[in-house]
Amino acid sequence: MQKIRNSDALLSQGDVASRRIVLEIADRTLARLDSNQRIRSIMRLEGSVLHIGTRSWDLAKKRHVYLIGAGKACNHMAMAVDHVLGDRLTRGIAIVKIHEETDRFNKTEIFVGGHPLPNEEGHRASKEIIKLVDAAGPDDLFIAVISGGSSALMSCPIDGISLQDEIDTTDILLKSGAGIYEINAVRRHISALNGGMLARRIQAVGAELIGFGISDAVGSPATGDIAVPYAAYKSTPIGPDMTTLDDARATIVNRNVAERLPANVVDYLMHAGPEGETPKAFPDNTYFLLNTLPDSCIYAKTVCEEMGLPAMIVSSFLEGESRDAGTFFASIAREIQTYGNPLKPPCVLLSSGEVTTHIADNSVIKGHGGPGQEMAVSFAITAAKTQGACLLSIDSEGTDGTAKVAGGITDSTSFEAAAKQGISLFQTLREHSSFEALDAIDSAIFTGNTGTNLCDLNILYVPAIDGGK
Repeated sequence: MQKIRNSDALLSQGDVASRRIVLEIADRTLARLDSNQRIRSIMRLEGSVLHIGTRSWDLAKKRHVYLIGAGKACNHMAMAVDHVLGDRLTRGIAIVKIHEETDRFNKTEIFVGGHPLPNEEGHRASKEIIKLVDAAGPDDLFIAVISGGSSALMSCPIDGISLQDEIDTTDILLKSGAGIYEINAVRRHISALNGGMLARRIQAVGAELIGFGISDAVGSPATGDIAVPYAAYKSTPIGPDMTTLDDARATIVNRNVAERLPANVVDYLMHAGPEGETPKAFPDNTYFLLNTLPDSCIYAKTVCEEMGLPAMIVSSFLEGESRDAGTFFASIAREIQTYGNPLKPPCVLLSSGEVTTHIADNSVIKGHGGPGQEMAVSFAITAAKTQGACLLSIDSEGTDGTAKVAGGITDSTSFEAAAKQGISLFQTLREHSSFEALDAIDSAIFTGNTGTNLCDLNILYVPAIDGGK
């Protein structure tokens, strides 16, 4: 398999036939989503002329060409641009979550930022980007590659708010049950770079900006022709921000975190004037949107059809508590196998989105994991009643929560397999130790960087059995 690196271990136990089908669908889908290939399919250099899709730029007319980037898919995105530009690139700075040994760059410096919580190296890299931009001028070109995770990785809080304040704010919001829009509303309005503030800085020096983006926002429409500049690009450090100061204030109130967040963060957001608002439009910038969240399900459905399997996209808007989602999909698997609703087995159900895990008290945490792994564990509990049912739940960029695995895969035998090793999956969910449980039964999926970042991808396979519909 191209993307799933531990497939042998994953196929060493459990319902191997069902697992093999689900893993093949996932692997082929991730391969089609790889941003390195997506960028290279529309970007080429002919002499001094850079062609990107339907647009062209004569780099001989540019004093400097800079590459800047951040995100969980930034490795592959930055490598594509770095390699296409070659000696035409003056300098590059990319902030990644994991630096792989296989990453190869010519003129790009790599910094390993923190995600989901910011860190010092990401902060240092952000300061370097600011220096680079502030020294630029009207004859310079910036090419930015941005994917999900950039808000944490490109960490640079405004004056008066420390890096530790931003770390604490992010941690509290992530565990509050707040959705990603709510979290972004707060952290973008305390950032010197996020929420379009980097683009505003580039605009201020008169330089030109070309942006490549991957949108992991729930509700984004599927991509069309990626060779055509995308006029409706928004959010991230390089695009207009749709969140507002009022959204940030509402999050603090609605999630009841005013007493838990750093006092200077709350004070600033509650009293900031119009000058603290993020930019809402950049009509002169050129953006190319490589993928959006619904694409993963669309590509996976195509793969299923190529494999001769009936498939249905259940939702690309899946949100809520991860363990509840796992129980729901196990219940649907039983309905399919028993009554043939909404599809007759064998079949595949697909979903994407961003489920979350609410942790009100850190003291209950006894291990590691993430929403995808908790969804797989929860599925295993109820799926024990549905022979051969198998669910894969991953964060498509390759790391799920606090564990360096993409997510998990469980089937109708997983509950018993865990019990034989003395592992209670109910206790696993209570103690948020899903990684340890899945790893013990060879069910934690390892991919490393995948080259994409489209939040969660969930693949459910339900086989037919004698006596079912």
